[in-house]
This record gives sequence, C-alpha cells and structure tokens, in this order.
Amino acid sequence: MRIAVNMKPVSGPWGGGNQFVTQLVRHLRARGHRVSFRLWPWTERILLVAPRPFQHVTFGTDEIRRFKARHPSARCIHRINQTNLGRGSANVDGLFRQANEVADLTVFISDWVRDYFSARWFDLGRPHRVIHNGADSSTFYPSSSSWNLQQGPCRLVTHHWSDNPNKGFAVYEAVDRLIADGQLPGFEFTVIGRWPKDLVWRAATTRSPVPPTALGDLLRGHHLYLTAAVAEAGGMHHIEGAQCGLPLVYHEDGGGIVELGREYGVGFRDNVVGALLTARDRYVELREKVLRLAPSGTRTCRAYEQAMIA
Repeated sequence: MRIAVNMKPVSGPWGGGNQFVTQLVRHLRARGHRVSFRLWPWTERILLVAPRPFQHVTFGTDEIRRFKARHPSARCIHRINQTNLGRGSANVDGLFRQANEVADLTVFISDWVRDYFSARWFDLGRPHRVIHNGADSSTFYPSSSSWNLQQGPCRLVTHHWSDNPNKGFAVYEAVDRLIADGQLPGFEFTVIGRWPKDLVWRAATTRSPVPPTALGDLLRGHHLYLTAAVAEAGGMHHIEGAQCGLPLVYHEDGGGIVELGREYGVGFRDNVVGALLTARDRYVELREKVLRLAPSGTRTCRAYEQAMIA
C-alpha cells in the first residue's frame, strides 16, 4: 500500500502525536508499505493526523480535497485526538470538523472523544472506529522487578510536555505540598517535562523533557503513575506509564484516560490522598493487572494498518 502521512515525525520529546507517527511509520515500512509525507499521484491511502498547519505538517485539508478530486480511488483516514475541552481552547473542534469533510474513515482515539464529537457534529452513521493509543513497546516496557512496602517509599511519577493547566498541575502541586509537609509519608514524587512557570516545587524531584528511551528508563524506576489530567481525549503519558508496569492513579474526569485507568488503576475526584493510599495497598493486584492489560504500540499500529487496507 502506498500511504501519505500529513505530519513528518521528528526526534525528541515532541508529544504524543509525534510519537504516534514515528512508531506507525516504522511499523508500516517494516510491513512493506511505502510511506511518504507528500501526496504523490500514486498515493492510495492518506492519513490525516494534524488538521492545522504547523512546522511539521507537510500538507493539509485543502490539498487532500484537491488530490481526491483528481484521484477518486484514494481513501483518507482521519485520526481525531483532541478537543476544545481538553485543550482549553476554542478552535480545535472546528478544525477537526472542517478536516473531517475529506475523511472516508474517522478514527477516534477513545470512546470518550467519539462521544464528545458525536454530541456536536459527527454522524455515527459514517464509517468510524475507536483505536486506543499505544506507546512503542521496544521503549516502554516493564521492569522485571516489582515493589513492596519493605523496600522503601512508594515512588510516584508523572510527565507532561505541555504546561496546560488541564494536565492536572493543581493536583500535582497539592501532592508535592503534602509530601513536603509530612502529611503523605512513605511517598516520593517525580515530575518530568514542563509545568507552569509560577509553580515552585518543594519536595518533588524534577526533570526536563527527555527523549523516549530516557523517559522509559525513568518511568521504570517508579511504582505508581499519577495523572490528574482532565478531559483528555486519550493522551500518551498515562499509556507510557502503564506500559512500563505502573498502575495508574487517575482523575475520574480524565476523559479517555478513564477507559484504561479503570482496568488497572484507582480513580479520584476530590480525594487524591485516598486514591494514592488505596493504590499503594493494592499494588500487587494492580501491578498484575497492568502487566496483563496495558496498551501496546504494536497492537495500535496493527489496528491502523488494518483500517488502511480494508
């Protein structure tokens, strides 16, 4: 199959969309498909992953529309991975609606984001699928050892490449303060990535954004993954944590995160401390579940490949 992807991947910590494209392109090429980042006359399938122009987008909706008018046999698969609600913006929903006009098949990254758009403009009678995200399994995989209370503190971790408040920084700050004040004994906290400039950490260990391989190594050095993100369409941060063998402590308003978190985690809304204590007490059980049920980048890539060749 000759496939054109409208975003060219780059190396480094560029966020979930970039990691998705990187691993999918590698998978497709390994499977014998020809992948480019331009629309050639011989293109058979088009994967639209970025509806708005920015530096790594190689072609947009208008180009796809013109191309399909000249090559009506070409099919466009449109991946929808964000919402106004999650981004705290006003233009994302409209961009997706306009871009979706050229789609022959729409892929939503969670049931939550499908339901969000079907309540607004997407017609569920049109061809669509839900394919959950998965991280690169060669980078994000569990350690061979687990943890028990006798081995020392329970190490929490979270990571975000965006400082958007919807990522949950108010909760992370509260956890940091509780640890610093001795009100959450037996826990340590690591924050990786970016955060609001006015946030000053008191107890947390902090790290700047790191490439995927280094990130996997850091995540495997922890026990529980804390995500307080709300209205998340699907995201990658909690998936990378889960694939490294970390049970989730997640916000019950987390959007698509909840669909996976309920499988191997503990949810919270107002009582993050209670959720952390419960997850620590249930660690052995939750660890077994996350090892068995965690997402898989290979499984995700296969699902997209099947959607393209169908």
